[in-house]
Amino acid sequence: MRAIPDVQIRLVSPQDSIAELTALLHRAYAPLAAMGLRYVATHQSPEVTQARIGQGECYVVQASGKLIGTIVFRPAEKTKGSAWLDRADVASLGQFAIDPEWQSSGLGGRLMALAETRAVQTGAAEIALDTAEPATHLIEWYSRRGYRFIEYAQWQSVNYRSVIMSRPVSPVQNGNSPG
Repeated sequence: MRAIPDVQIRLVSPQDSIAELTALLHRAYAPLAAMGLRYVATHQSPEVTQARIGQGECYVVQASGKLIGTIVFRPAEKTKGSAWLDRADVASLGQFAIDPEWQSSGLGGRLMALAETRAVQTGAAEIALDTAEPATHLIEWYSRRGYRFIEYAQWQSVNYRSVIMSRPVSPVQNGNSPG
């Protein structure tokens, strides 16, 4: 585990290099590509990175002038694609990456907490994500954060079945979970 120096977590800005952010995604997703999993982030172009940023609020982690992490938070009105994701009370996150040199440093957890907080602030009851079914290490990590299996999805842009996971982010009235 690498010691965390002074890092800045902030919204992406027009001054940030989309090419640098795309290269970060490629580095972070390379082990998944080596598993044969064709996540969009394993090979996306800078134009695709920019389009995915436009789907929500993109946060970046910067250390010593270098981008070392990112996550896109999508409020409920921008979350879609399946029965669960189409719900009006479900926000989501995606394009989540930490540079391999910085993984296991706690930065991923900080970005997840930021997205979860934004879900509460935007009035969502749940925050969802998806990952590849064979990426059991990621499913286990998300499960430890309180995410649970919801459903499977097959996106046209990937070569695997996705697992959609979600967790509550705000107090639920009457002790009943939504849905």
